[in-house]
Amino acid sequence: MNPIIKLSDNAAQRIKEIMSQAEKDALGVRVSVKSGGCAGMSYVMEYTKKANPGDEIIEDKGVKVFVDSAAIMYLLGTEMDYKKEELSSSFVFNNPNETERCGCGESFKIG
Repeated sequence: MNPIIKLSDNAAQRIKEIMSQAEKDALGVRVSVKSGGCAGMSYVMEYTKKANPGDEIIEDKGVKVFVDSAAIMYLLGTEMDYKKEELSSSFVFNNPNETERCGCGESFKIG
């Protein structure tokens, strides 16, 4: 079975950097989705200190990503990348399920 989220090398490296600065009891990074944004849904990333029931835990390239159970159906097959640009740097979700994405890249819609 394919993982729900695949991590690019850049994303894994950035998560390692973030985790090195996190509180000691943080286990990894949680990815979830919430309603909002101009296209209807947006991605949320935060530290997690415990695995919730139903979480999908992805261990890849030396990092742990916890996918919220409510987000799994929205994120299937997504590649998580990290892009550094001149004025900003951010995690980018290349999600094959998106039917619409807002211009700022902060939110998306599933068909």
